[in-house]
Amino acid sequence: MLSLTSIGFIRWSTSPLLIGGGRLLHTTSLDLAARKGTREKARKAKVKKVVEKVGFIRHDLRKKGKLNLNVANKHIDDSWKQESKDDCWVSKYYKWRVYSVEEAVHCHRETHHPTVYNLPNAPLFAHVELNMQAEKATRFVDNFQRMVAVPHRFEHGENRNIIVFAKGQEPLKEAKDAGASLVGGMELIKEIQNGDLQLSEYPFVLAHPNILPELVVIRGLLKKNKFPNPRSGTLGVNLAEMIEKYAHGINYAATKDEQQKDFGSIVACIGTLQMDTKHLESNLAALLQDVNTMRPKREGKFVTRVLLKSPPSGENLKIDPFIYIPEEGTLGKKSSKANQLDAGTEEDDEQEEEPKAAAAVGGAS
Repeated sequence: MLSLTSIGFIRWSTSPLLIGGGRLLHTTSLDLAARKGTREKARKAKVKKVVEKVGFIRHDLRKKGKLNLNVANKHIDDSWKQESKDDCWVSKYYKWRVYSVEEAVHCHRETHHPTVYNLPNAPLFAHVELNMQAEKATRFVDNFQRMVAVPHRFEHGENRNIIVFAKGQEPLKEAKDAGASLVGGMELIKEIQNGDLQLSEYPFVLAHPNILPELVVIRGLLKKNKFPNPRSGTLGVNLAEMIEKYAHGINYAATKDEQQKDFGSIVACIGTLQMDTKHLESNLAALLQDVNTMRPKREGKFVTRVLLKSPPSGENLKIDPFIYIPEEGTLGKKSSKANQLDAGTEEDDEQEEEPKAAAAVGGAS
């Protein structure tokens, strides 16, 4: 057996050991081992990847984070464009034509004529675009849903069963005569508690203030937005007016865009094409005035654009909403107070400057 001593192995030899023409060992005088602590430093220098645990995400929501957020601004401002002098023009190069309500209704009646779409009594919708920015630039108006009373009724085609709670014969008779679907007092509250009456069948719940303490016991069975309160107009003494509003008014909702939070929109039916044009205009004015009550306390427009549409036609006819509501908003309380303080300091400065100027004139004379 071949041993290293038999061949005269020297540990500091720099030449490889050859046996039978083949390399057996290789030695060197260099010490290639890493210095003490080198591997430990390299191990500490590595960046540890922290895996954050994420809860279950629905499949329809997983792609939302991957959407391209560089979308076009949905607030359309064509004030910088020229008005076309011709009867026919390319719309993207010129301002949108602004119609009066009478002209817009006439145009829709032409397209829905029996010889065209054959839908002479089609519904007329108002598409209202909103600037949802609140008083602060980083805050936005919350989505809201409201009911507005209109001066002229129309067939809206919605299920509007109304239940009314009240005590006393007179309020109950007033509610029944006004057209409520179901009226009652404590007996209705007990039926709801026992499960004999389902509130889901009644989209709107109205009440007289005299039964409000007893109504609190079913507060948990009512949705948050269905419990009667004076702010929403579902609690009051004038039951006939409330029922008229909720049975025949315009039910609309304002919703923010998912990607552009300062853009909101409302789609509301204001009547049918066979109604009188003046009646349609009155309903539109009532809608816009009610929407304007939700205006935030800041400068600038809240309602930015209004279009009149009537499916199945694809025509979007722009009208001027600022005939019915003010165009610009007012500043909030803080801003207005600041302006008053600024105005007061300016007046004080002027009053101080006047005696100085008079003294200077007297000295010069």
